[in-house]
Amino acid sequence: MDDLSPVRDIPFATADGREATLASYGDGVVLVVNVASKCGLTPQYGQLEQLQRSYGDRGLTVVGFPCNQFFGQEPGSMEEILDYCATTWGVSFPVHAKIRVNGRGTAPLYAALKKTRDAHGKAGAVKWNFEKFVITPTGEVHRFRPTTTPDDPAIVEVIERNLPR
Repeated sequence: MDDLSPVRDIPFATADGREATLASYGDGVVLVVNVASKCGLTPQYGQLEQLQRSYGDRGLTVVGFPCNQFFGQEPGSMEEILDYCATTWGVSFPVHAKIRVNGRGTAPLYAALKKTRDAHGKAGAVKWNFEKFVITPTGEVHRFRPTTTPDDPAIVEVIERNLPR
C-alpha cells in the first residue's frame, strides 16, 4: 500500500495505438491487471467483468493489459485478443496494447506499480498473468497476486471502501 499518485499520469498505448493514461478514466478506483487468453487463470476475465458491471456506475474501471511474457500465454494480435475477450467473456472494460511487465522493456506503468508491496510485504516482479493493482482516488495502490481472484473479499473491500456510496 504505497502512495504512487503519479501512476495515474504514466502514459501507455491503447489497443489502437493511441497514448492514454489512467487519469483518462477519471478519479474513481482503477483495477489494473495483466491478462492472457491461454492461461490457467483466464477464467478471471469473467470475475473482472462482473466487478466492472457491479461497480462501474459508481466509478470503478477495470483496465486490462495483455501480456505474453509467461510461456506465450497471449500470442495473438490485438484484434484476436479483443475479439476473444468480447466473444468469450463479454468483456466491456478497456483492454489496451500488449505490454511487458518484467525485465528489459518493462512498461513504465508496470515499473511504477511493481514498487507496491503485496499483503506479505513483497514488492518486485509480477509473478504471473492476472496480477492485480487497485488504485484508489487518492493514488494509494493495493497489490494482489495472480491467484487472488478478482471477487476475493480483500479486493472487493478496497473497491467498496473507495467508491462513493
